[in-house]
Amino acid sequence: MTDSANPIREIGVALLGLGNVGAGVIKLLEENAAAIEARLGARLNVRAIAVRAFDKRRRVEVDASLLTTDIEGTLARPDVDIVCELIGGTTDARTAVMTAIAHGRHVVTANKALLAEHGREVFAAAEAAGVDVYYEAAVCGGVPIIRVLREGLASDRVEHIHGIVNGTSNYILSTMTATGRGFADVLAEAQALGYAEADPTLDVGGGDAAHKLAVLVGLCFGTAVDVHAISTEGIDTVEPIDFRSAERFGYVVKGLVIARDHGHAIEARVHPTLVPKNWLLADVPGAKNALYVHSYALGASMYYGAGAGMLPTAMAVVSDMIEISRNMLARAAGARAMARPFAQGQRPLLPLDDIRSRYYLRLAVVDEAGVLGRIMTILGSHGISIAQVVQDESAAADGAATTHIFVITHEAREGNLRSALREIDGLPVVQRPTVVLRIAGAGNNGNAGKQ
Repeated sequence: MTDSANPIREIGVALLGLGNVGAGVIKLLEENAAAIEARLGARLNVRAIAVRAFDKRRRVEVDASLLTTDIEGTLARPDVDIVCELIGGTTDARTAVMTAIAHGRHVVTANKALLAEHGREVFAAAEAAGVDVYYEAAVCGGVPIIRVLREGLASDRVEHIHGIVNGTSNYILSTMTATGRGFADVLAEAQALGYAEADPTLDVGGGDAAHKLAVLVGLCFGTAVDVHAISTEGIDTVEPIDFRSAERFGYVVKGLVIARDHGHAIEARVHPTLVPKNWLLADVPGAKNALYVHSYALGASMYYGAGAGMLPTAMAVVSDMIEISRNMLARAAGARAMARPFAQGQRPLLPLDDIRSRYYLRLAVVDEAGVLGRIMTILGSHGISIAQVVQDESAAADGAATTHIFVITHEAREGNLRSALREIDGLPVVQRPTVVLRIAGAGNNGNAGKQ
């Protein structure tokens, strides 16, 4: 769209949504306009902003003439080159993105749920239409991990990843570690500070991290996975006693995403994890994100920064707009490169029973002679080898008749451990189901993330 009175080309942009991230995009486009134009040799010009309602209070002032509730009309405008989807969800957002692609518009999205659940459809449509779909802000906010995996490691082969990709969960676990307070208390604080939503289920339950992990698996291993089949556990079952025990054994508790390529299947899981204190991931504080990547040629590398927030996320969105604009100006076939995160189709997930890990167990038992021996015998009969055992009467929760046994295992198959625990938890002396946390560092990732 060249203005005859101005040799600088204008790239038309439409925003779908003007929440926090949308407001940040407007702020960056306005305040960094001169720098963006100098780097790009073109001007990013917002043509329309589609919103659900006109009277909502917003974090930025915009020209009222840009606002519209007509999404379909916005997507069909001939002066729009790039559609920026920031409405979230997987229904209206999916319709809008697919319609934009059908109109030949390039797309920028921060929507990890959309890509996790409908990514193959979206990228196939983009490839057929010859348009770009960029999504840097979908994982780790302002940390440019998508570009690293797509471009920086393009000639390498990722073997496994470990990451902290949900800032809400990391804030809660970091605060519990530092203060010894309980989950409910720290969650309420996180909500008051704006780190957690009024309904925090997706964050603390692991669903948000699972969506992000599905996107990462597509980039790292070239395959789609069923996001609903990813083993996902929340952080709400971890109690202060577990943080104290982790400290005793030389660990901290973090909520991790973990993925590994086994060739025939993909290992992908989300859960609270005991992380060795000398790992870099153990030191990721507050609401920050980090991804540790181990690849064949480069070896270990880690990427750290702000995983959310208005301006960090908006920065990733605007960077995607600039990259698409460069493709347009160079007439590069960027769409076909971007449309291949699922180049190998869809591979199955490794059954959880078949993963191998070390484990932390917390058992609440009747304090009587012979209990520890019975438990160790059952574990041994299922092939579970014990590395450390601590019996702590001071940790008793139900009076003098109860004690806690803390166990650290050697690497074992999860199915074997689950079979052993079904037998152990059925013993009359075991007072409640055993708490199980996996320990990072099993198998060939034993040196991952060390300082």
